[in-house]
Amino acid sequence: MILAALIVLLMGCGMLAWLAGRWNNTLPRIISLAGISVQLLVVVWLWLTHQRGSASTLWIMSYTHSWIPAFGIQIKLAVDGLSLLMLALTSFLGILSVLTSWKEINKRVGFFHFNLLFVLAGIAGVFLSLDLFLFYFSWEVMLIPMYFLISIWGNENRTYASYKFFLFTQGSGLLMFLSILGLYLVHGHNTGVFTFDYEQLLGTVMAPQTAFLLMLGFVIAFIVKLSTVPFHSWLPDAHTQAPTAGSVILAGLLLKTGAYGLIRFVLPLFPQASHQFAPVAMLLGVISILYGAKLAFAQTDLKRLVAYISVSHMGFILLGIYAFNEMAMQGVVMQMVAHGISTGALFIIAGTLHERIQTRDIGQMGGLWAKIPKMGAMGLVFVMASLGLPGLGNFVAEFLILTGSFMANKTLTIIATLGLVAATIYSLRIMQKVFYGKEQKQWTIADFSIREMGIMTSLVIAILWLGLFPSAVLTVSRASVLEVIERVEGRDKTQSDKADVNPRETDHQAITITSVNEQGQHWKINTKNSN
Repeated sequence: MILAALIVLLMGCGMLAWLAGRWNNTLPRIISLAGISVQLLVVVWLWLTHQRGSASTLWIMSYTHSWIPAFGIQIKLAVDGLSLLMLALTSFLGILSVLTSWKEINKRVGFFHFNLLFVLAGIAGVFLSLDLFLFYFSWEVMLIPMYFLISIWGNENRTYASYKFFLFTQGSGLLMFLSILGLYLVHGHNTGVFTFDYEQLLGTVMAPQTAFLLMLGFVIAFIVKLSTVPFHSWLPDAHTQAPTAGSVILAGLLLKTGAYGLIRFVLPLFPQASHQFAPVAMLLGVISILYGAKLAFAQTDLKRLVAYISVSHMGFILLGIYAFNEMAMQGVVMQMVAHGISTGALFIIAGTLHERIQTRDIGQMGGLWAKIPKMGAMGLVFVMASLGLPGLGNFVAEFLILTGSFMANKTLTIIATLGLVAATIYSLRIMQKVFYGKEQKQWTIADFSIREMGIMTSLVIAILWLGLFPSAVLTVSRASVLEVIERVEGRDKTQSDKADVNPRETDHQAITITSVNEQGQHWKINTKNSN
């Protein structure tokens, strides 16, 4: 029951922190820090166990318990390499979120940590659930606490931002729920077994038109959470108004639930429909890369600027997912982790500056390096990570994504590389406007404290580790990535002859399969891995 205990632990600590907040403002912080630290230790133990175990085993650990058997609903949790990485990122950024808000949050501290831990519990549930009803339940658990984090502890326009976040996420989530019910009914009609079990729903036979419509419900929910253009407008407002811890969780974790949903559910459940949708998805990814970069350069609000950087970086993830080969998919996994660390760090810097000088307007900053050299040095590291400097995690991620996607769609990939040039421009603009140049005002500002330097140092170590030793992540995720690719490729091969596809779609499928084979030869993939 270790996997269930990871979720229950966070919820229990959240309730305890809320109660403790009635007597003391320090106790909720200590309880939250202790609870997430225990979760991180368990995840590290699972990681070490996985490293010593068989590489051919997909699921490291699983747990199943009957919940509502009359409707085929169960508590089914499992962890593989992909979800293990996401759990590690969740625990790591959760600890940093508590430490970041240690001095920033002084109002209703107990309730703040209650919501913070329940958001993390919902995220952990999303990464562990193998029952689609439980997955949707966890998806909704993330929503309400984040709404409160923005609406209660946010900045001046927090009410508007929280409503917008709620409407976008809830509306798209309802579409996903309708698709889950549709898949449940189709499978039940075909087999006589009504279940939400993910593994039983794999391979459900249905008409191509039905599969495409059901897939769209999932896809819309996930790309809204991924902040893909044109469904991105909630993100800049939410980031700008959220407290620093809320921005770290939004950028580092909530956006990744959308990418995780596409990899874990959309591609394996709807492989043929995913191939049909791939050109549109890759085009949306390229548009997000360039449009997000353009708007990032145009911003004067520092947190809003970093929010549009996230929009641009999430475009690389969408591009890589629909390339359907191992190299691009491994780049996606690396991008999910590296972006969470680098952008989370930039939001911590932006939040710290706002707390000290009470403005996010970069036009009022400038020349701050002389006064806050520690913050400037940390800002430089993560600005370099954002533009993809070799030696840092983001470079590895974007290199793998672009190399893999080039094999699937050369034209879109070439256009997407312009995003790297744009990233250099908007990243260096942050340094020029905030830390270099002429001092606009005589700010009296303190540099990073020991606690804040500890937070930033841990992030620097993490982003350097990802850049210099990427195999530590790629090895863990490889079995999961190959499992997804083999399911998509295998289903497409068996059904492509029966499906009515136009010549352009057929060409796209042929290119995709060829690219996977070529990728396998370059990387020496053993395609007999998990199936």
